[in-house]
Amino acid sequence: MSGYLDARTEEEKASLVEAGRLLFCRPCSFFFAAQRLDQLPPPALPEIAFCGRSNVGKSSLINALTGQKSLARVSNTPGRTKQLNFFDLGGRLTLVDMPGYGYAQASKSVKEDWQGLMFDFLRGRPTLRRIILLLDARVETKASDRAAMKLLTDAAVTFQIVLTKSDDVKPDRLRSRQEEAASLTRQYTAAHPLIVTTSSETGDGLPLLKAEIAALAEAEGPPA
Repeated sequence: MSGYLDARTEEEKASLVEAGRLLFCRPCSFFFAAQRLDQLPPPALPEIAFCGRSNVGKSSLINALTGQKSLARVSNTPGRTKQLNFFDLGGRLTLVDMPGYGYAQASKSVKEDWQGLMFDFLRGRPTLRRIILLLDARVETKASDRAAMKLLTDAAVTFQIVLTKSDDVKPDRLRSRQEEAASLTRQYTAAHPLIVTTSSETGDGLPLLKAEIAALAEAEGPPA
């Protein structure tokens, strides 16, 4: 597995981690929401989008990264968010909270709308640097997760697997889940090889994820 911190000296790694810390110390605020493609804000800052199954901990992770308790809405009702929510991170980066997928009780039309809007957004957004694809460390990969990976691959958008809720998993089970995630990165050409294991509760993995995102904020050109 490789990422921006690999093949770096310890001094360089420390510098990248500090860059991530400083980036996420900047104020972050909601500025736009879109339910249709024609409602999207004009492309401007580099964008990092977060997606995953409903109730995977997406809002909690965004809140933990930005140090805000209620920036992204945390709901006990899976599948509640049905729009793309855009957040400005200190004028340097846009974070995009994508609707959750895979909720069993969601209507067929909602699922179809998700696939249509998401594919159009992914395929046509020039400022999109990477998708952060969240997988729950406590449970096995679902068919809906694999379907999302295929959609991302078909849209030719790089995605990076981030495991959530690692604090609620025993070490052996966590290692097994990490190995499963590593296997998935070899199955999809759009998958980034570095897997980040996180906990919004303890903060584990957040400095690494911040460093990766900070490096993408500085990157020029197409997604890496």
